[in-house]
Amino acid sequence: MKRNIVLALAGLFLSLNVYAGGPWPQPKNGGFFKLSQWWVVADKHYTDTGLLDPNITSGIYNTSLYAEFGFTERLTGILYLPFFSRALFNNEISGTTGELLTPGEAINSIGDTDIGLKYGIIVNKPVVLSASVYFGLPLGVDDGGTTGTLQTGDGEFNQLVQLDIGTSFGLGGVNFYTTAYAGFNNRTNGFSDEFRYGLEGGATFGKSRLTAILRLYGITSLKNGTSTEMSNSTSIFANNSEHFTVSPEIAYQFNDKWGVSASVAKAVSGRIIFANPAYSVGVFLKI
Repeated sequence: MKRNIVLALAGLFLSLNVYAGGPWPQPKNGGFFKLSQWWVVADKHYTDTGLLDPNITSGIYNTSLYAEFGFTERLTGILYLPFFSRALFNNEISGTTGELLTPGEAINSIGDTDIGLKYGIIVNKPVVLSASVYFGLPLGVDDGGTTGTLQTGDGEFNQLVQLDIGTSFGLGGVNFYTTAYAGFNNRTNGFSDEFRYGLEGGATFGKSRLTAILRLYGITSLKNGTSTEMSNSTSIFANNSEHFTVSPEIAYQFNDKWGVSASVAKAVSGRIIFANPAYSVGVFLKI
């Protein structure tokens, strides 16, 4: 059963940041920095046919830094660094005899890291547009534990090209924004390429201190890879994983620089992905 558990983190990088991301570049010498704790613990998953199946309780915890810095008014550098990642699964116990079938295990390491650049194509207009490129660096462990099924990385170097469009407006004393994105993720080492997409909307209340956000995003596999090894194994990044996820988030700013946020993300449909929700809390700094 353990080998049928799959955790796909695709889309995590795109859902960690509040007040950052989207089509708006950072101002020159301005930045956004966020320290986050993200985790998911799951006892069920979507199979490769989209059905729900139980699995050994498994989880992953990522402590990460997300950063954006404006090199110019149009060009922004981006970093997502999970500097501590812990992957685990619990003991497997026989339901009939109570016998320990497989002892639980855990590994700790750095996780796969993303670096990127965002360029503002249309800026300072009612509707803005940007293009981004992200590079996924395989810095995590891709074969941990005695069975080689615990992972904090997928062992492949991927490249994501993405377009973001968005607008913001005020209505009745409330500030609103909405964005949409679409991207193509080229994966290596026999993994299938992916189409990524998302829609996001938010509203800021209470003297611009409290922001409520709703994200809808997903991944569709092109199923053009040659690797089948990771399609049915415990994995951080699975081959041919797909999902459509709903993620609400709340953020509160104490002042013009500091704030906190909390979010939950739930895959409402998927293939080869955990079905339990993921959670995130963080503190951010704007300069």
